[in-house]
Amino acid sequence: MRKGYKAMLDEAMQAIVTLTPEQAAEQYNQPDVVLVDIRDPRELERDGMIPGAFHATRGMLEFWIDPESPYHKPVFAEDKQFIFFCAGGLRSALATKTALDMGLEKIAHIEGGFGAWKKAGLPTAEWKPKDKK
Repeated sequence: MRKGYKAMLDEAMQAIVTLTPEQAAEQYNQPDVVLVDIRDPRELERDGMIPGAFHATRGMLEFWIDPESPYHKPVFAEDKQFIFFCAGGLRSALATKTALDMGLEKIAHIEGGFGAWKKAGLPTAEWKPKDKK
């Protein structure tokens, strides 16, 4: 193996901004901030979510960020601060580094992810699937 996940995480952590859950919570309701939950739907269903967070599964992130992609999500073209999180902070560190490499500038991730957010007693809610019409 040329480069394992630990080396990738080390590189990411040197390049990205890391926020504590409390620091992220201070920005949580700001109109120019988007919390981006990269966990898969099973995790949301099982563990809950941060109310108002934008859900973008890790597997689609690059496609949703790139404006040239047929899967592009307009939220990523907005002039916003994006704060990524996963369950424990590892996937979100890698996702934040990827987003940085792709050109998003105002980005960070939450140290310890959703687990640390929840442990800190910050707002959570039960996940409810969107109605299909």
